[in-house]
Amino acid sequence: MADVFVQSKIREGKVTLFVKRGCPYCRNAVEMLKRYSFVPGCLQVFDITGLEDAQDYLQQTTGQRTVPHVFMGRHCLGGLSDLENIEWKLPEMLRRLGVLQ
Repeated sequence: MADVFVQSKIREGKVTLFVKRGCPYCRNAVEMLKRYSFVPGCLQVFDITGLEDAQDYLQQTTGQRTVPHVFMGRHCLGGLSDLENIEWKLPEMLRRLGVLQ
C-alpha cells in the first residue's frame, strides 16, 4: 500500500518532496525550492506525518530514513543537505527537467 502511494506521487517532469509537519529541514528544503518560478503543479510537496509505512518504504528504496526526501523526476536526490550541496547547479537542473517558467 505504501509503495503504491509513494510511486503514484513521483513523476517525470516534477520535483517531489516528502516532508513531515514541523520539521525544520523539510521547511528549509521547501523554502529553498520555492525561490524558483515553477510551472504550476511541477513542485509537489506531500506531508507523510503519521504515515510510518510510507517512510519505511522510502527508507527501503532510498536508504534514507530522515526527511525530507527530494525527488527530481524519478531520481531521489536525497535530503536537505544534498539539496544544499547542489544549490549552485540547481537552476540548470530544474531547467533541464522542464519545471521552470
